[in-house]
Amino acid sequence: MSKSDAEDMIYSNDISRGDLGEVYENVDGVKECEVKREIKNIGSQKNLQTGRDAQVSRCYRLAAVGLGLLCVLLLTAITVLLIQFNHLTAERDQLQTSNTNLTAERDQLQTSHTNLTAERDQLQKERDKVVRGLGLFGIYFNSSLYYLTTNKKTWSGSRDECKQKGSDLVIINSREEQEFINKTFLSTEAWLGLTDIANEGDFRWVDGSSLTLQFWWPGEPNHWGGNENCAITGVWYSKSDILTWADYPCGHVTYGLCEKLLS
Repeated sequence: MSKSDAEDMIYSNDISRGDLGEVYENVDGVKECEVKREIKNIGSQKNLQTGRDAQVSRCYRLAAVGLGLLCVLLLTAITVLLIQFNHLTAERDQLQTSNTNLTAERDQLQTSHTNLTAERDQLQKERDKVVRGLGLFGIYFNSSLYYLTTNKKTWSGSRDECKQKGSDLVIINSREEQEFINKTFLSTEAWLGLTDIANEGDFRWVDGSSLTLQFWWPGEPNHWGGNENCAITGVWYSKSDILTWADYPCGHVTYGLCEKLLS
């Protein structure tokens, strides 16, 4: 080998070692870039993850706050409902107590009504016995004999029965006579010898005498329906011991009070 060839070989080797070093330097640079990029990517991912974690944490906090508020609202609603329920329960108990009391009062009133009805029926029976007895025997007062017809009849029918026994429907000439009749006949509803059949509004006794003393219940005579032309005593709705007269239709059926003069 010549000297020039050796020098060329040495130069070539130097060039090759230089290129190789340069290659190594490039490789190291690439690796360094890749490492930096990787580190940057890792940092970016960490930052992204950190942001995501922060966002998730915020969501969790918001959810926790919302859940807490919801729990407070539910607790408030439950408390209000419980109070309302207690009030309604108290009202229900009060209504039930009132209903029980009203039921007891109703039963008591029903019992009282039943008892009063029984007493009334008993008094009616006793009064009917008295009426029948007086109808047979009569009772005396101031030289007159008073008795009731044996059966309930119209005004004219009662007068006919009185006349058949030598008497007529009663004519009341004094307050004492009115009181006597009410007490003796137990305020029994009965026909009087008083009518305005002949002249509407002009009540007269059966002997033709005009009406001087009057014992009408307030509001009577009222000529209700335009056909009430005969008078009764002992009207059922009277609350007085003396004012017991009322005008009735002459076709009404009741007892007749007869009076027979003895002098």
